[in-house]
Amino acid sequence: MSESVSLPALGESVTEGTVTRWLKKVGDRVEVDEPLLEVSTDKVDTEIPSPVAGVIEEILVAEDETVEVGAPLVRIGDGSGGGEAAPAAPAAEEAPAAPAPAEAPAAESPAPVAEAPAAEAPAAPAPEAPAAEAPAAATPVAEAPAAAPVTETPIDAPSASTEAPAAPATQPAAESAEPVEAPAPAGSPAPAAADAPAAQAEQPVAEAPAASPATTSHAGYVTPIVRKLATEKGVELQGVTGTGVGGRIRKQDVLAAVATGATAPAAEAPAAPAAESAAAAPSAEVSPLRGTTVPMTRLRKVVAERAVVSMNSTAQLTTVVEADVTKVAQLRDEVKAAFQEKTGTKLSFMPFFALATAEALRAFPIINATVDGDNIVYPETENLSIAVDTERGLLTPVIRDAGELDIAGLAKEIADLAERTRDNKLKPDELAGGTFTLTNTGSRGALFDTPVVFLPQVAILGTGVVTKKPVVVSEGGTDAIAIRSTVYLALSYDHRIVDGADAARFLGAVKARLEAGDFRSSLGI
Repeated sequence: MSESVSLPALGESVTEGTVTRWLKKVGDRVEVDEPLLEVSTDKVDTEIPSPVAGVIEEILVAEDETVEVGAPLVRIGDGSGGGEAAPAAPAAEEAPAAPAPAEAPAAESPAPVAEAPAAEAPAAPAPEAPAAEAPAAATPVAEAPAAAPVTETPIDAPSASTEAPAAPATQPAAESAEPVEAPAPAGSPAPAAADAPAAQAEQPVAEAPAASPATTSHAGYVTPIVRKLATEKGVELQGVTGTGVGGRIRKQDVLAAVATGATAPAAEAPAAPAAESAAAAPSAEVSPLRGTTVPMTRLRKVVAERAVVSMNSTAQLTTVVEADVTKVAQLRDEVKAAFQEKTGTKLSFMPFFALATAEALRAFPIINATVDGDNIVYPETENLSIAVDTERGLLTPVIRDAGELDIAGLAKEIADLAERTRDNKLKPDELAGGTFTLTNTGSRGALFDTPVVFLPQVAILGTGVVTKKPVVVSEGGTDAIAIRSTVYLALSYDHRIVDGADAARFLGAVKARLEAGDFRSSLGI
């Protein structure tokens, strides 16, 4: 007996969704709440879990197809008719994985043979253990020739920064091959020869994952949760062998890698040649997107359309001020340890900016207003949209009633929304209802920018990077130069209803609040 799984309601204003990726295929067995597919809507991308356990009998909607809420997506049976097919599918996928490790050591065996001139026998077992991990990571290169490299790339693109140090390692790979063979004829130089091959023997361990940029394609889609866990644990994903369907890396694989320390050599190797790493640091890794063409995601299309409509429908301009946040920086340094201990949340500058903004919005509600035809609507609450950078694009979850929260409450909301947004666990309704947007453009080192206002909001505040610099200050009526922490605040607004004077007054209030630095009573700890 089979049961159809339909597209569930994903929010009050969401009526349809586009299937972006199937995580299972016909014949696979799924458990309750196990992700079946990914769906993209106008507001958010999300995974659709299976409401029942069973075997997938038929997929009813193809990838990139848009269907309405309630439309059947897949048919899942109890496995009575195809019960044998479920184990067969994983077995088929594991079959090529078994010979691959056998082939990889065979390919690498010449290196240990060349390196082991009798005296090297004790040194050979040391690199052997880590080296066993390396072929496992590299095997998918031969197995999975990136069935769809174009579609995989946008998801894995952010991890390029973690792979960048490995790129230079491919060069020493070619170089180390010759020095390894060179000591063979020399034979007799005992101490020097023993050290050199030992150091070189470690080289292939680090290079095995580095030499295969395609390893990400072996793992297929890596969920944001797994990627975040790997980053926190210091695990290189290209050095992890996935045990999920189709070689997909799961949370358990990352934890297993941490337990065995299999990826440690890969992390240490690029740092070994200090001179080479320092020289290679300025060069950026070439993106795999170079020279390719990929379709826009549904989310990107929606953002693009709304940005164009907003720019064509409003009169936008930007006003910038500079604020001295030295007192805020000093207070933050003083209390951040106790703050994290009591709240479990790291204390950044964002909660201070958010609190100062919410207070200023109460005093100057025109900045918090929305446009409804020929009417100006003044909301009774300050609902702050917080811009969050994700692998799928920029999303703006909403902190509701931000004006009622203290620093601790704002820090918790910001951290929670940012984490769930990046992990794709945000509800669509959490992206709606914002009255004003706060974007931290300084998180990537920008001094300031001119952010775009999205309708129906009429303003957005961009906070630049907090940086120290010499500033002229007045002390006792005498000017002096001092090192101060400063930040640029850039307010973009709709000039149809917000005048330059309104913007200046609002920015002046935010600036004054930050420069006073009197937030101790508002910490909430």
